[in-house]
Amino acid sequence: MIFDSDVLIWVARHLPKAVRLAEETDPRRISIVTVMELLRGAHNRKQLQETKSFLTQFHFEVLPLTEAIGRRAAAYIEEYSLRVDLGVADALIAATAVENNLPLSSGNVKHFKVIDGLDLRPFRTA
Repeated sequence: MIFDSDVLIWVARHLPKAVRLAEETDPRRISIVTVMELLRGAHNRKQLQETKSFLTQFHFEVLPLTEAIGRRAAAYIEEYSLRVDLGVADALIAATAVENNLPLSSGNVKHFKVIDGLDLRPFRTA
């Protein structure tokens, strides 16, 4: 399973349901785009280091971008961005999941639910 950044933020905040999901998933995978989103969210060097430590602690396997992922993400932008607010990062994350034949866990159902072929596993905090 691939985790979207919102789920990882809940794991980092020790939300029991999110922590349990991460601990029960093996292997844990994320897109390099998710790594960049999390690092971008750091406000100082301490938070940057905490983010890197968190990713290491949970042993997330980082999936790289490929040419096929880029092509698929571009097709998603063309097909879906006028219907829903699908941004570049979400398109790349969805394309990474589809190209690797993996489900995507995300609380961001609104952006991802329209994507054909994506095995979306909605995450709810409650």
